[in-house]
Amino acid sequence: MPTYAFRCPHCGGFDVIRPMREAGAPATCPECGTAARRVFESPALRAGDPRMRRALDASERSADEPAVVSSVPGRNRRATPISRDPRHARLPRP
Repeated sequence: MPTYAFRCPHCGGFDVIRPMREAGAPATCPECGTAARRVFESPALRAGDPRMRRALDASERSADEPAVVSSVPGRNRRATPISRDPRHARLPRP
């Protein structure tokens, strides 16, 4: 569930965890019970796992400027050995 930030005029800021359908509902301060107003803050995107952040950044970069390759990666340059087994000759060919 998302966390919403609110600010009490007397006690300061506090967070409320509630479903998205209740995002616009008013909140009261847990300390003094005064009506609080919602505060909009920037999302904490950098707080996640750094490896996940690098993967997301790489994915975003490749969407606009994909890397160009000159050969198929991971392919061996040696020819595939041909089997001399007579049973292999009866297998269907692609």
